[in-house]
Amino acid sequence: MDRRPVTLEEVARIAGVSRATVSRVVNGVATVDRELRQVVEKAISTTGYTPNRAARSLVTRRAGAIGLVLPDEGRTLHDPYFGRVVSGVLPVIRPLGVQLVLTTGDHREVVDDIRQRRLDGVILIHTHDADPLPRQLIESNLPVVLAARPVRPMSITYVDVDQAAGAALAADHLVASGCRRLATITGPLETPAGQDRLRGFREAAARHGLPEPVVVEGDFSREGGAEAARRLRDVDVDGLFVASDLMATGALPVLRGGGRRVPEDVKVVGFDDSSPAVECDPPLTTVRQPVEDMAAEMARLLVERVERPDRPVSSVVFAPTLVVRQSS
Repeated sequence: MDRRPVTLEEVARIAGVSRATVSRVVNGVATVDRELRQVVEKAISTTGYTPNRAARSLVTRRAGAIGLVLPDEGRTLHDPYFGRVVSGVLPVIRPLGVQLVLTTGDHREVVDDIRQRRLDGVILIHTHDADPLPRQLIESNLPVVLAARPVRPMSITYVDVDQAAGAALAADHLVASGCRRLATITGPLETPAGQDRLRGFREAAARHGLPEPVVVEGDFSREGGAEAARRLRDVDVDGLFVASDLMATGALPVLRGGGRRVPEDVKVVGFDDSSPAVECDPPLTTVRQPVEDMAAEMARLLVERVERPDRPVSSVVFAPTLVVRQSS
């Protein structure tokens, strides 16, 4: 059996381009035409070409790896959002021969990993108001892309969904379905997503002339959703917006246990359109954020920042959509 490694020349021949073009794609050069890049990436996939990481790092003085900085491990293991992020990042970086390193390490380790060229840059997931890492990375002039708008204004590249618009979609749908007494289980209110989803829901309710919704803070976990729903047992509501599908999977059984039928007595809308939404009983109406597309954009922006550290910061905000199922 021929175990000879595939060469750049062979990839170039299959793609119908020059060896130099293949090399530029493999090394993540951002100026390569998008269509040409796709042709080369397809040839890489077809031939099974694997870059010589050691040789490349000597030439480029790069690690050939980016980091995905996650919250604490307990939450990461149970939240499907993070798996969707990985699924979006990998197709972008694999053809470039770049590895993905998942880390929940402390901030000093992350900064040190980039400075010591163990990582070329990081995608930072879910920051909160007291998180010093985004500012540390900016001040150190290290490549970083944030997976949400920053809590406070700062010069950093980020990708987000229009969180407030998504929450407004939930409120509009509940009102259109006949709901007049609204409540919401929020995400953590020290996070941008928690703040923006609450703001969008409140503003939409006010626009419809409804009273201020009842607000109970959650933590984006199944257990947090259940606990928040228990706090709503004695509250007269007919429409509930739960700021994540995972929290909704905890809230729905509590509602039923308290004698409230969904959707007959209370209509429920979630946020994410992740796998728990279709596993719920009943299946969950939810606001969809295109996580895989967002994660792919994060990866592309980070690769460009690694290639061009002087690239101006930018932001990309995706539009949410509503997916209607049986919970409303």
